[in-house]
Amino acid sequence: MFLFKKIVTPLFYPLTLCLILMAAGLLLLWFTRRQRAGRILVTVGVVMLAVFSSGTVSDRILGPMERSFPPFTAVQERVKWIVVLGGGHTSDPALPVTSQISPESLQRLTEAIRIYRSLPGSKLILSGGAVFDPASEAEIFRQTARAIGIPPQDLVLSDRARDTEEEARFIREMVGGDSLVLVTSASHMPRAVALFRKRGMNPIPAPAAHLVKRRQSPVPEDFYPSTMALLKAQLAIREYLGMTWLKLSGKL
Repeated sequence: MFLFKKIVTPLFYPLTLCLILMAAGLLLLWFTRRQRAGRILVTVGVVMLAVFSSGTVSDRILGPMERSFPPFTAVQERVKWIVVLGGGHTSDPALPVTSQISPESLQRLTEAIRIYRSLPGSKLILSGGAVFDPASEAEIFRQTARAIGIPPQDLVLSDRARDTEEEARFIREMVGGDSLVLVTSASHMPRAVALFRKRGMNPIPAPAAHLVKRRQSPVPEDFYPSTMALLKAQLAIREYLGMTWLKLSGKL
């Protein structure tokens, strides 16, 4: 089922879906007599691509999700654990470790280290297994944190999980009833918090890697389609699909 989700979910991403519609329309136009259906499919694909490429649209889709939890400031209680969830990596030995970790994961780790330095006595739990890569994400996190200067005794690896549901399960086994700060991307935080609470934990959210940012004044690029807008729409759709799957399967 894990592999099935990984294969099927990208079919619903904006760029993939638009290209499928346009390709199907072109096939009808070139090789069949169903010209009207072909024109409709191509038109729908182009219009959808234009809509999802608009920053105004993608910000409205992703923005509410990213603002579900405020940024981490401070806590009154003593917190022992800061958990940072994996967000992607590629273990290419020819590259420095800071390039092997994905930009999203690097932003999560940076925020986790910022919080760690504000909470004396805390430790970092680095989460993420080896799914489609020989090295686990937790290990790449560890190498990056060490390169930044975090002492090894404050780094704890959780390197078995393949997805967020498993991350919550394995981390519950590690921390028990201890308080924890949960660091992940702002768009991913609602699903992560729900899964951690389902496991009986009460994480303190620390969202990172925000993509929707409110400019003080518009810039010319705001009025053109962009790949960044497509990425924002893709992230929002991924999270909506993830929440829907968890609810339909009874896991939330």
